[in-house]
Amino acid sequence: MTDKLLKLKQDLDKELTNILQYWMQHAVDEKCGGFYGRIDNNNIVDVTAPKGLVLNARILWAFSAAFNHTQDKQYLAIAHRAWHFLVNHFLDLQFGGFYWSLSADGNIVENRKQIYGIAFCLYGFSEYYKATGNSEVLQQAKYCYRCIEQYSLDPDNGGYLEAFTRNWETIRDLRLSAKDANEKKSMNTNLHVLESYANLYSIWKDEKLRNSIKRLLEAFIHHIVNNETGHLQLFFDEEWQVKGDIISYGHDIEAAWLLLEAAELIDDDELIDAVKKISIKIANAAARGLDVDGGLWYEMEHGKLIHQKHSWPQAEAMVGFFNAWQLTGDKKYLHYVVNAWQFIQQYILDKEKGEWFWGVNRDHTVMEGQDKAGFWKCPYHNSRACLELSKRISLQTGNSMNTPQKIKND
Repeated sequence: MTDKLLKLKQDLDKELTNILQYWMQHAVDEKCGGFYGRIDNNNIVDVTAPKGLVLNARILWAFSAAFNHTQDKQYLAIAHRAWHFLVNHFLDLQFGGFYWSLSADGNIVENRKQIYGIAFCLYGFSEYYKATGNSEVLQQAKYCYRCIEQYSLDPDNGGYLEAFTRNWETIRDLRLSAKDANEKKSMNTNLHVLESYANLYSIWKDEKLRNSIKRLLEAFIHHIVNNETGHLQLFFDEEWQVKGDIISYGHDIEAAWLLLEAAELIDDDELIDAVKKISIKIANAAARGLDVDGGLWYEMEHGKLIHQKHSWPQAEAMVGFFNAWQLTGDKKYLHYVVNAWQFIQQYILDKEKGEWFWGVNRDHTVMEGQDKAGFWKCPYHNSRACLELSKRISLQTGNSMNTPQKIKND
């Protein structure tokens, strides 16, 4: 077992290098600054594509995290680039917060304040501070936190509201994308606020922030996780009334490990115990979306399976099921991890042109018309899976294989 895990770590360390090299080679916009807004599957750049906040914030996180893991200074140089583009172009100096998207040459396209995007700025800034120790970066991270708390927190019902106008007024269309329900709260935004708050807490042990994390974990326990099925519920009104019946297998398995990471970071024993049980339950629910080829189906809506396997759920499956093995010692979860990596290698990696395809159809043909890099396709899920598993396997192989050891993040 140790040899197999070390081989997996070796593969993922190599894949991390491949992913980051792709972005350094193809995504840097030397003419207009920052990074190109879209690259297709043939590595053809759309120089007119808008530049999204999420893409740039996730690039900042990925290259900062890679530098923190490897100390490779070429990664830090890309992180510097992302940081400067975010604070020099996306930051709204008049009303606060960060714009949702810019034109290719850096002018405002969508000035809405989407909390999901600001949360990813916070996530990236926190990781970049770990890489640089720059006090200005930490101040920006704290600013994002206070911004979210001031405008998005629902003080009566808990959780965070989705979006606002540029000057923080009520907005009619709250959606992250056209496929989402137009509701006041979503699992997705609240999950990534939690993720970003946890990363900030790892560098800033503020008691108010700790309480924010605790309240969010309680919202997941009491409102977002369906205690009967183990799946996450995705959309809600202000009072946590569920809207819709979509099951997202990728978000299930992603949350299974992110919730526990947050509980461990705030070192709340009662919450840790509760979240461990929920994490296993969520992982088992997500496993219902596994296909015989080892891949994880995308979603189920109105009881009908969407016959696509997107790349990001495969990345999250590796981490989430590894986490389930560490919690239970049940080797079936390790088989899920290995099978997911084999599926990625066989169908998701673009061995000719680099990076990961957006996803594949039921017959394993590549989904057409999707991005290799774009508004949502970023070096985030895949690089994070490589980094997270590399760290966990390093810890694990130093201990008895019969007693899995849960990694505690810094």
